[in-house]
Amino acid sequence: MTAPVRPIPEGMHTITPHLFCEGAAEAIAFYKQAFNAVELGRLDGPDGKVVHAQLRIGDSVLMLCDAAPQCGGYGPLALKGSPVTVHLYVQDADATFAQAVKAGATARMPVADMFWGDRYGALTDPFGHHWSVATHKQDLTPEQIKQGMAKMMQPAS
Repeated sequence: MTAPVRPIPEGMHTITPHLFCEGAAEAIAFYKQAFNAVELGRLDGPDGKVVHAQLRIGDSVLMLCDAAPQCGGYGPLALKGSPVTVHLYVQDADATFAQAVKAGATARMPVADMFWGDRYGALTDPFGHHWSVATHKQDLTPEQIKQGMAKMMQPAS
């Protein structure tokens, strides 16, 4: 008797980002360089475009493929921006941020200590996707976070 198929495959999480990229093969190379991604699998179409790829970054899987406008799959470069940010927790936000910038990402917000307890920075990759990179530094209560936010929002005197 065979074991039942798992509804969520081994090694996957409930939510998995799936990115459309103009230039998915180049995006795979970038994610390897910027975020130490490991390519788990890749299916190229007869035209050489990436139909589907899976990368592992840390303990999570990222799926991606080449943009497919004929199927409604546009990347952020075609859309002139992205309303989505992929959040990446890492051991050292400063080092990962610098590594991603060196690989070709654009810094949108430099790494800094944030009122919610993370060291955090924001990037845009060469394919238009937004990323935030963070290292959790402090466990704070909801009240401490509210106080930190209020302090941050006070006008400079």
